[in-house]
Amino acid sequence: MHVVVAGDTVLPVGERPRRVADLAAAVRELEARRPRWVWADTRDTYPGLLRAGVRVSRCHDVALTEALLLAREGRFGEPRSARAAHARLHGLPVPDDEPGAPDTLFPPESLGAEQMAEVLAGQLARIEALPEPGRFRLLAAAESAGALIAAEMSHDGMPWREDVHDALLTELLGPRPVHGMRPAKLQALAHEVSAAFGHPVNPDSVQQLVKAFKQAGVSLSSTRSWELKRVEHPAVAPLLAYKELARLFSFHGWTWADQWVRGGRFRPEYVVGGVVSGRWATSGGGALQIPKVMRRVVVADEGHTLVVADAAQLEPRVLAAMAGDVGLARAAGEIDLYSALAQAFGGDRDHAKIAMLSAMYGGTSGDAPKLLAIMRQRFPKAYQFVEDAAKAGEEGRLVRSWLGRTSPPPSSRWKELVSGPEGGRAARDRGRFTRNFVVQATAAEWALAMMAVLRGLLPEGAALVFFQHDEVMVHCGLDQAEEVGAAVASAAAQATRLLFGATPVRIPMEAVAVASYADAK
Repeated sequence: MHVVVAGDTVLPVGERPRRVADLAAAVRELEARRPRWVWADTRDTYPGLLRAGVRVSRCHDVALTEALLLAREGRFGEPRSARAAHARLHGLPVPDDEPGAPDTLFPPESLGAEQMAEVLAGQLARIEALPEPGRFRLLAAAESAGALIAAEMSHDGMPWREDVHDALLTELLGPRPVHGMRPAKLQALAHEVSAAFGHPVNPDSVQQLVKAFKQAGVSLSSTRSWELKRVEHPAVAPLLAYKELARLFSFHGWTWADQWVRGGRFRPEYVVGGVVSGRWATSGGGALQIPKVMRRVVVADEGHTLVVADAAQLEPRVLAAMAGDVGLARAAGEIDLYSALAQAFGGDRDHAKIAMLSAMYGGTSGDAPKLLAIMRQRFPKAYQFVEDAAKAGEEGRLVRSWLGRTSPPPSSRWKELVSGPEGGRAARDRGRFTRNFVVQATAAEWALAMMAVLRGLLPEGAALVFFQHDEVMVHCGLDQAEEVGAAVASAAAQATRLLFGATPVRIPMEAVAVASYADAK
């Protein structure tokens, strides 16, 4: 059963639309029928329901689904809003996704419930017309479930001890400075940099640094850490220390906490499908880039624990399942895939890992060519699977994930390059992208499916509070830790079956209960 939500109107498909005075109350009432809620964009509708204390079990996000369909149809990047989908359906001019200009008094008019129902019907028909509609339905459902989870994680927040954060910053940087000033330890390092050059140099200015090094007889193309580490000069050590602490101060300092930490919870803004492979991004807060030193600030509430788990060697296991390579799938049935593969590489686990990563990422340096030759012989289907994806990319063709997420087409700039003197390099670069796309995008689908299942298995009071690529964190009561750990393992197994059916491939997730995120790894 689908129920369309548009403004103050709900429309159970097949019934008459009805206006409601209290949307949250209406949704709460209808949720007992376990519908799939249909709305233009989860980011616009669901946060208000969450603030009203209402949660739903599943939804169909029109914007996310439209983006997936457009890419599948070779129209990657076209406007994906519900209004755009409706205009496209009726052959009307398609509006941009962005709202009107800043001086526009009124925002674009939203679709009514009956128009939204038309868009839903059109999307479902387009899915049914695909060669493998069942897979794409699962992709759209998983992407929409991800939108629910992202909104819930932002609403619930990740435990963040502000007192521990302040103490850590003070330890590393010195006391909180007045606005516009550097912390004491950063300022001291800035003085060291200037002293090493013999004159004032702003360590935040790339231009000044490059000029100062040039005057000292050192030619640099940038001030990136990897390039600085190759230079012998007394300014390098304090400058590297400055850059590390300055990044911490900028991205996770006191001002950052003022903006993103409220009520002892870190509340970032996640962007579902923010990366072309389907991985998430953030539009604020940097939740996917929490430095290790900051993990000690993530502390469970009293009487609670954090259950943290990540999928072991996810991408090579996904490749084994997609390619149907018997030998690799057999190894992927073990806890440590690389150890299971080691025999094929002279008993060397590191060689097995290099071969797998080179196959998935297009590595060609060092021992990679020799090890890839072994992989081609021992695991031919897996090797050919990524080789075919790379060849498609080199030829400018599209590739797709297991469930049907489609890679973006080559840019016009790439087409210019590939026909010129640098054509071979441009082709190989795109081949490396498409080689990894098919694996990384499928791994992202598995992670979404796993989270969607896990969300439904968690006991009351337990909440998903963090997700990054293949890692999840659940905040729960101490007495729930064992149940949550079992739910994580079950969700991983169910997600594997959902995507790949009967397969010997295992994607294990070992959960650990900790008081602080820093204790998880």
